[in-house]
Amino acid sequence: MLRKSENRKYIIIIAVLLVVIGGLLGYFLRESLLRPAAETPEALNPPKEEKVLSNVRNTPIVQAVRAVGPAVVGITTRVYDWDLLNRRVLVGESVGSGVIFDADGYIVTNQHVVGDSNEVNVMLADGRTLPGKVVGRDAATDLAVVKIAADNLTVAELGDSSSLVVGEPAIAIGNPLGLELRGSVTVGVISALNRTINSAEQRFPLLQTDAAINPGNSGGALVSSEGKVIGINTVKINSPGVEGLGFAIPINSARPILAELIKHGEVRRAYLGVWAIDKQMAQRYGYEWKEPNGVLVLRIDENGPLARTNIAPEDVIVAVNGQAVETLTDLRNVLDGFRPGDKVTVEYRSRGESYTEEVTLNEAHT
Repeated sequence: MLRKSENRKYIIIIAVLLVVIGGLLGYFLRESLLRPAAETPEALNPPKEEKVLSNVRNTPIVQAVRAVGPAVVGITTRVYDWDLLNRRVLVGESVGSGVIFDADGYIVTNQHVVGDSNEVNVMLADGRTLPGKVVGRDAATDLAVVKIAADNLTVAELGDSSSLVVGEPAIAIGNPLGLELRGSVTVGVISALNRTINSAEQRFPLLQTDAAINPGNSGGALVSSEGKVIGINTVKINSPGVEGLGFAIPINSARPILAELIKHGEVRRAYLGVWAIDKQMAQRYGYEWKEPNGVLVLRIDENGPLARTNIAPEDVIVAVNGQAVETLTDLRNVLDGFRPGDKVTVEYRSRGESYTEEVTLNEAHT
């Protein structure tokens, strides 16, 4: 039997042990809670971003997006209107896409994205927003060039749209529905080449793709599986029951336009001075068509180049500089290959006979 003094001693010892044990438990618990994430078990850490993918995951599409994605930007344009007192008022903003194609800060986009604005805001893929200046625009081709002042820009490599074949992959990168969805990627194929969707106004054939293109994608990149820009997304058919009909300006057609916009701020086009229709349009509007090909002359500009020749209304132009002309698009494409002041030969048929005239092209004024 223990004495009271011995009982008191054991109670004190037990109390001290409990205090020590409690202190140690509190210390380890506090250290566990405050320990940096790097020191916690690996299984509890969030996975780190993988910079190197396996061969299975690192597909050509992934590589193409990594190459071009950082060069795709968002372009915001302020939209103004006039109130009842004829005052200019801000009514909203439009958002589109663009592609950096030159290290000096040149960006290609659609003319309908920038509208009549001379200044826009450009959001880069890294989140920076910079002021941009519209250095040139061309309504006829729906192309425009914007310039920003920035260093270390990612520049997209331009490809060769003439080498495309139907069925090969096509990747659209842009900002559908606004900057909240910037950098969105959709994938499809090249559905068709040389498409005409508006023969009266379209300057050159377009690429057709089923990669999803939505409002805000305009001006963005259509990319090959090699990671090169092959087109500039411009329009989609947006009708009930229609899906997967998007169109892009072939990059080969865009190149000379971009060069002209950077150099002159506009496109200086050769002018023949003729109003004409092709066979399809003639049949639609009831004109009598006797020739197998060519474009039918309706009217000649009295101040234009053709006014100094023997070509007259009801004649049919069949070739320019040896290049056959069967449609209005053909005629535009041929003339776009020349500059004001160039001399060309125009082959035409008049009352069943063939003739040739030499013509010095003027500059078109719009």
